[in-house]
Amino acid sequence: MIRDARSEDAEAIASIYNYYVVQTPVTFEEEPVTASQMAVRIDDVIATSLPWIVLERDSIIVGYAYATKWKARSAYRFSVESTVYLARHAVGQGLGTYLYQALIDRLRAIYQSAQNITLAE
Repeated sequence: MIRDARSEDAEAIASIYNYYVVQTPVTFEEEPVTASQMAVRIDDVIATSLPWIVLERDSIIVGYAYATKWKARSAYRFSVESTVYLARHAVGQGLGTYLYQALIDRLRAIYQSAQNITLAE
């Protein structure tokens, strides 16, 4: 099940993310992130009206995806940076693709709403 992230999800999300902080170079962070720091990040994204979603299996968060604004200049107003992370045990099952597609669908809906248009598939 995919749903919108909430501040209360911060501990589970930080747990997933911190594996990548500690074990890989992909995050560019040097120290693990606390649940309270992650809650602020989640709230900041949600405050910009961009999506932060989680993927649950058996009521446990196994992955998440979100989008953040790319740059502040007007030319970039429809540009975002997207991020997906999966729990280690959830890798290799197609869940990252599933999350990316859900994120892209949400972003497309936001864009269409902002432009009051319908995009061709």
